[in-house]
Parts: sequence; C-alpha cells; structure tokens
Amino acid sequence: MTAKTKTSLSLFDAALVKPALWGAFAKLNPRTQWRNPVMFIVYIGSILTTLLWVHALSFPGDTGMQPAFVLAVTIWLWFTVLFANFAEALAEGRSKAQAASLRGLRKDTWAKKLKDQQQPHHGASWLPEQAPNLRKGDVVLVEAGDVIPLDGEVIEGVASVDESAITGESAPVVRESGGDFSAVTGGTRVLSDWLVVRISVNPGESFLDRMIGMVEAAKRHKTPNEIALTILLVALTIVFLMVTVTLLPFSVFSVEAAGAGTVVSLTALVALLVCLIPTTIGGLLSAVGVAGMSRMMQANVIATSGRAVEAAGDVDVLLLDKTGTITHGNRQASAFLPAPGVPKGRLARAAMLASLADETPEGRSIVELARRDGLEAASVDVLRYVPFTAQTRMSGVDLPAAANSLDTDAIVLRKGAVDAVRRHAESFGGTMPAEMLRAAEETARRGSTPLAVAEGNRVLGVVELKDIVKTGIRDRFAELRRMGIKTVMITGDNKLTAAAIAAEAGVDDFLAEATPEDKLALIRKYQAEGRLVAMTGDGTNDAPALAQADVAVAMGSGTQAAKEAGNMVDLDSNPTKLLEVVETGKALLMTRGSLTTFSIANDVAKYFAIIPAIFVSTYPQLGALNVMRLASPSSAILSAVIFNALVIVFLIPLALKGVRYRPVGAAALLRRNLAIYGLGGLLVPFIGIKLIDWLLVAVHLV
Repeated sequence: MTAKTKTSLSLFDAALVKPALWGAFAKLNPRTQWRNPVMFIVYIGSILTTLLWVHALSFPGDTGMQPAFVLAVTIWLWFTVLFANFAEALAEGRSKAQAASLRGLRKDTWAKKLKDQQQPHHGASWLPEQAPNLRKGDVVLVEAGDVIPLDGEVIEGVASVDESAITGESAPVVRESGGDFSAVTGGTRVLSDWLVVRISVNPGESFLDRMIGMVEAAKRHKTPNEIALTILLVALTIVFLMVTVTLLPFSVFSVEAAGAGTVVSLTALVALLVCLIPTTIGGLLSAVGVAGMSRMMQANVIATSGRAVEAAGDVDVLLLDKTGTITHGNRQASAFLPAPGVPKGRLARAAMLASLADETPEGRSIVELARRDGLEAASVDVLRYVPFTAQTRMSGVDLPAAANSLDTDAIVLRKGAVDAVRRHAESFGGTMPAEMLRAAEETARRGSTPLAVAEGNRVLGVVELKDIVKTGIRDRFAELRRMGIKTVMITGDNKLTAAAIAAEAGVDDFLAEATPEDKLALIRKYQAEGRLVAMTGDGTNDAPALAQADVAVAMGSGTQAAKEAGNMVDLDSNPTKLLEVVETGKALLMTRGSLTTFSIANDVAKYFAIIPAIFVSTYPQLGALNVMRLASPSSAILSAVIFNALVIVFLIPLALKGVRYRPVGAAALLRRNLAIYGLGGLLVPFIGIKLIDWLLVAVHLV
C-alpha cells in the first residue's frame, strides 16, 4: 500500500462521511444496539420519549409537559444515539476504505506452471495457468516483467522484485532460494532475472487476502480491557438507572407531603438518566478500538486483532534486534590493526584478497578500506575462492606459491571471526598471538566487531568493523524507561561487543550470542514474572519466539513462518517500527482513559443543570444549586440533553486520531489526565450548557 493511499482520505472526507451517515441509521437495529449496553439505554429512552410525545399529542393535559418540549428532548435523544453510531461507522469506514485500496492490488494473472512437479528447474517445460487455479505445492516460473501469482517460497534462482504495491517502498528487493529472503508475495512483480517458486497457499489464503481480512476485522471482538471498562460503565449505568427509577415515587411523595409543586415527568427522568450515565465514552468506546487498528494500518502495520494493538499499549519489555534497530546494520571496516612485526600494508593486502569472495557488506567494506589505503586488487592466479558462510564464519582464497606476492610460502589466506581464524591457524600448527587477543577484546569493548586475518598458520592482525548506533535512539530508550518499559538488545555478537553497544545505546539489558532457543527462554522468563513482552523478527528461526511474545511484529519481507507466528505484520520491514507500535498502543489506552475521565467528570455539571430543574417547584431551596442561572426548568433539561449529544460529535476527532502520545510515567500521566480531561470535563459542560441555554432563550424555543 503506497503512502499516497494511506494519507489520501482525511478524517471527514466525503467518501467516508456519506457511508457513515447511512451506517448510523443502519445501526439502529436493536440487535446492533444491544452490543453497547450504555447506548442501548439511550436507545430505549429515545423510544420511550417518542411514545410520550405521541401520548402528549393525543392527551395534551396528561403528561404535564408541552408536546413541543417532549419532541425536542426526543429529537436530541435520537441524535445522541445517531452520533454514537456515526462515530463507530466512521471508524469502520476508514478501515473499509483501507481494505478497498488493498483489494485493488489483488489481480488475477496467468502463471507458468511446471509440468513435472518433481523436477523444478529453469528451462523445463511449463504450461500457462490462471492464478485462481493454482494450489498449494504447485511450482511456477516467474520471469522479468511477470507478476508473482500467489505467495510462495523461492526454490531456485535470484531476482529483484518490486514490492512497492504492498509495502510502499519503491526500492526493489532481492529474493533468492534458501535463507530468510526466500518468501515472495502474490501481486508483486519480478524486475530482473527469474525465480522458480513453490506456491505455499491456496487462492483466498494469500498474504494480501489475510491483510484484507485483518483490516476488515474492524467488527472485532472486544479486547479484555474494553470488556472490563464496559462492565464498569454498565455498573455505573445500573446505579444511575436505579437512582432515577426511585425519583418518581419520591417526587410523588414529596408533592403530596408539601402540598406544592408538580410531580416530575417521565420525559424529565429519561433526560436525567441519559445525561447522568456515561454516554460520552459509551458512544465512543467502540470507535476508539476500531480507530486503534486503523492507526496501525496508517503506520503500515497490519494488526491481526484489536487485542494485539491493546497489548502493545501494556507492554513493559521490548526485545530489540541490534542490527537495523539500534544500529544502522551496515558494519563497515574502519581500521587495520596489524600484529607485532607485520606491516600494515601486508595485513591490508591479505585482508583484501581474503575478502574478494565475501559478498557480505562487511567483506566489501574491507576491500574498499584497502583501496582507500592505496592498494589495488591486482590480478592474481587463484586456485580456489572460499566464500563466507555462517558455518565457517570465514572467507578467503588459496593462492599458488608462484602467484603469491606476500613473501612467504603460505598460500592460504583467511579472514573471519576471531575464534574461527584462531582455530584455523591452530589447524596449521600456529597460534593466535596474545597481543591479537587483547586487540580483539579492546575492539569489542569499543562496541566494534573484530575480524582476524591469517596467512597460513600466522595471524597477521585484526580488522575493526564499526556499526554506528542510530542518532537519537538513546533518547528514545530514555523515554521508554520513564514509562516503565524495559529495553533488551538481542544480538549475535560476543558479550564484550554487545555490552559496549548496549552501554552506548542506553538499553537496560542485552542478550549476546543469542540463539532462537535463547530468545524463547528469555521471553518465557519475563512472562513468568508477569510482564508483557514485544519483539520483532523476520526469519523462520524467529517464529518460535514470535509465537510466544505478547506483541510479535513480523517483517513483511520475512519468511511465511515468521508472518504466521506474529500478531502484527510491518509492511515496511522496518525493525524500529516496534517503538512506533508500542507508542500507538499507548496512545490507544491513553485515548480511552482520557475520554472515560472526561465523560464521568462532565456528568457533575449535568447534575447541577437537571436536578434543580425537576425538583425546584417542590423544593425552592434547590434553586441555590442552579449555579449556571439557567432560564427555566425546561431550558435547563433541554440544554443538558443537547450538550450531551453534541459533545459526542466534538469528541469524534479525538477518538479517531487519538490522544497525543507523551513519554511520561504513569503518575505524571495520571496527573495530566486529571488536569486536562478531569478538570476540563467539569468546566466544559458548565460553559456549553449555559451557552445553549442563552441560544434557546434568544430564539424563543423555551
């Protein structure tokens, strides 16, 4: 999904508002209203006042209220229900619009299906086949210019693939057989070369289909926190309902005992109940949850459920890969550190020749550093190139003695991890000088990575690789620490290097020389302590840990196993997105808490508006509570009901956009929440109800 698609629709875009208006009326179905108990009470109250208005028209003197007043209250009660429905429909509409944009990426295309599934290779016999007819396990050939028909795994070939339709990233990516970059996504296009792909899903089960399904899951199950808050709101509603029900017999008794005043009307009691129950948060609660998933989507992160978004807000441990998250991930050779008695030029030339077969960024940087030092990779006879592998952790060349220009009979040059090169030298009868071991340790303490270079059985020196810590990452970790979140760096580096980078980056802890089993054990350890853990991953070996983590963000460019194990998928494949995911989750919880605080606080002002209005004729002393000096009882009741409806509309942008994330601790956040939304919830209704009262009087509606 492109950035343009993500930002093309504003909050109140006509393409969203029109369907939301229809949706607001469609949600008047009683079965839909029943799902929100608070608003269901308002719904029932609206029906009741409608019947009271009909009765007032038929029997004008029976209700004690003018039909026009009952009608006005009824209209605004229905508006209260409709505004709440509109907020939810608008949030759902944004998700549907995102799903529609994703659905537009899905294309039916033709594929070249291998005739003999047992012998997959380029150049074999292929048959044209439509993508919807392919099944899991089929093997297809995709050449330059072709669209990959369905998700699959590359089993042969290397090619550059344009994934911008999915990720929004214009730069092509390389996909090849084996490793963590073998997964391809249906709907993406091959730009060069060819791939033989084994289809891993059936039609309708592709990554794009799952993305659409995730986005359309706006009609989701309620999350645990949302359920708990709903129970609280229902409890408050029941309390106010019981209080309101008892007011009618109390009013009858008071009028008979005092011999003055009028019995409170059912219309006034319904208005009182609706204004006192937490209708504001009740009307916006569902919209807040749906909008949380939508905001994740705007960040190019697909959340499989609202539960995952909410869990992100409760996370208190972050497991972060060092490479690409904390550091830039492109370790570059920065210095040659020769052994005693070895000229620097000799070390540099040996390192350069040993790196010719190393296609990793580190290997290429060694060649570049040697060239900057004035060396050129002169043409030499090579018996054998030894490419770098994860198993040997070394690369090198074998040179014939005649072609060797290093003034020695040795023809074996190796460069790689210090312990691997040490074992290599020992296998030739040599040893690693103590000075080189100390140099490697000092390099690691600086946060750099040491690579040793050997010529036969002799270690010539160490190459220092630096991986730069990202600017500002230390401040981000400090913000997380203030919020009570522990950060743990995960790296395959040795403990010395890991400790140095952890200290520079400011993380709270680190796990060095990490294996998949180590990651899984660490997550379980924190969870056993009652903590919620978040992590990112992209490889098959990350799948067990992703499945165990409470918030697991899989990279969109990662393997199918990683994406299936996670509960979120980052389409941008940016490891630092985990920080943004946590902030979005925190913002969701902050939004819900802020609106709840505001909703409960503004009930106080409505109390001062309505209670004096409905009982002042019986107890004139209650006029002292009319601190807003509202014009009349009818004006007070109607003003409170109108404000109660309009405040939902004014808070829709806040519910959908969310409260701004602020990296502060729980205590500071609570103080700020009470100061802004608690105090604001007390003051705004006094001002709003008074302004509405003035307007009603000015236009002679009461």
